[in-house]
Amino acid sequence: MNKAPKETRVLKEHLAKHQLKLTHQREQILHEFLKVEHITAEQMYRMLAKKDPHIGLATIYRTLNLFCEAGLAQARHFGTQTQYDNVSHKGHHDHLICTGCGKIVEFENCDIERLQEEVAKRNGFTIQTHKLELYGLCSGCRH
Repeated sequence: MNKAPKETRVLKEHLAKHQLKLTHQREQILHEFLKVEHITAEQMYRMLAKKDPHIGLATIYRTLNLFCEAGLAQARHFGTQTQYDNVSHKGHHDHLICTGCGKIVEFENCDIERLQEEVAKRNGFTIQTHKLELYGLCSGCRH
């Protein structure tokens, strides 16, 4: 039996709930999106244009936003660039962003996570979600 990937089932359920259909273009975009950890709409457009020149950039933006609504992706805004993270690839991570060239480095740090929890607890908060973005210059831009 050919079982649909979990992400396809999640998307189908979300679309049905909003009376939308799983189109061939949405399926193509999902198929390519599941191959990457993170991507911009423009990068996805360039990737898909080679396979199907009929998929427009606006369709990709709308579809990536649908993925966010369905819980399959998370939009991360870095200055003027929006990157869509595939949430099935990894757990929580933070980012270093170069203000010179726009390079983005993902990292995980248990000490930072622990300190955030301590600060929240001391102030009577329960963290539901968070994002840590550190802006500066990468080694290439410093020279």
